[in-house]
Amino acid sequence: QVQLLESGGGLVQTGGSLRLSCAASGRTFSNAPMGWFRQIEGKERKFVAAIDWSGNTAHYEDSVKGRFTISRDNAKNTVYLQMNSLKPEDTAVYYCTAEVAKIGELWWGDYWGQGTQVTVSS
Repeated sequence: QVQLLESGGGLVQTGGSLRLSCAASGRTFSNAPMGWFRQIEGKERKFVAAIDWSGNTAHYEDSVKGRFTISRDNAKNTVYLQMNSLKPEDTAVYYCTAEVAKIGELWWGDYWGQGTQVTVSS
């Protein structure tokens, strides 16, 4: 059974930092692109970042460029999202996804974690 387990969410003040982790189990994703999405209650889930299998190529949503960094450790079957200079508008549930791809203008993944809440206070 494939599982993606996110951790590292929490409450932080504006300008602060958090590091999210996503540990995969049930199969290896070392050859799969991984990503992060976020969702505000009542709104659609939106793409945040993606990274290729090697870790050499990353893509970011415009509003997080320069502040967020996605990375991975294939030996640990884990992907990370380092979030710096956090803003109240970054408040959302963050979801890890595996086998992420861009279809047309939209990103989406095949496997999903349960999400971790990030709250940025003003």
